[in-house]
Amino acid sequence: MDSAAGTTAAPLRIGLLGTGPWARNTQAPALAAHPGVELSGVWGRRAEAADALATAHGTRAYTGEEGIDALLEASDAVAFALPPDVQAPLAVRAARAGRHILMDKPVATTVDGARAVADAVAEAGVASIVFCTLRFAPETAAWIAEQTAVGGWFTARAQWLGSLYAEGSTSEYADSPWRREKGGLWDVGPHALSVLIPVLGDVEHLTAAPGPADTTHLILRHSSGASSTVALGLSAPRGAAGVEIEFRGEHGTASAPGWDGAETAFRGAVDALAETVRTGVPHACDARFGRHLTELLVAAETQARA
Repeated sequence: MDSAAGTTAAPLRIGLLGTGPWARNTQAPALAAHPGVELSGVWGRRAEAADALATAHGTRAYTGEEGIDALLEASDAVAFALPPDVQAPLAVRAARAGRHILMDKPVATTVDGARAVADAVAEAGVASIVFCTLRFAPETAAWIAEQTAVGGWFTARAQWLGSLYAEGSTSEYADSPWRREKGGLWDVGPHALSVLIPVLGDVEHLTAAPGPADTTHLILRHSSGASSTVALGLSAPRGAAGVEIEFRGEHGTASAPGWDGAETAFRGAVDALAETVRTGVPHACDARFGRHLTELLVAAETQARA
């Protein structure tokens, strides 16, 4: 799989779609600082936001429908910092234009939307990565690989509770309409599932139930025979917030380490995209995996609401 630039020696030209907090705090800094990448431009729905972010990182701003096409023309790949159901059709558009894609999780909040992305990527033969933080942060990526190799796991527990909507929270991410509508299941659920599935195997049976506020509880049966429980939410009191992932099995217990922030992890995702472009070997956390995550989350949401 060759990049649109025609050579793997040249920097990979990656354009950024989106100008919100995630783009400002994580993606744009990571792309601009990456030695193997040229940040080829920033597109935003608001011209002033696109101009500000592009100026901060020494690149060009794009806006409007024609700006999307112009950014695709100037890029080998595009990264997305947009709500999932805005991201999905634009990812299809980028793939059909022959551009590699680096998506945020979840790929979409409907199965049809996620399937359209995976199908477009397959038909175009482009590289794809879905940015699930723990799969690309160096510390947790190495830990996941180690636990997969150890095997013999009996059960697991994952708890990802944020305080985004807790009283007194001042997080700018709380202003995201899609997060408020879909809650922790959709925002942090992909992170937990992206750790459990490679270690324990695919989910063969899923049970979901609602908890307080936006919290969702899952019980999963995996193809290895192991089971896992998951608690997800964005409304925990600040003193109760935190992330814990633990496996228990034949060799004892293993708990996930901490990691050095989202920007470092995103650089790892950029590296993974570049490697897939270079080798043509799909990454395990690609558009197909993103589609499967959406299928599981839709099933869980349906059960929890019922």
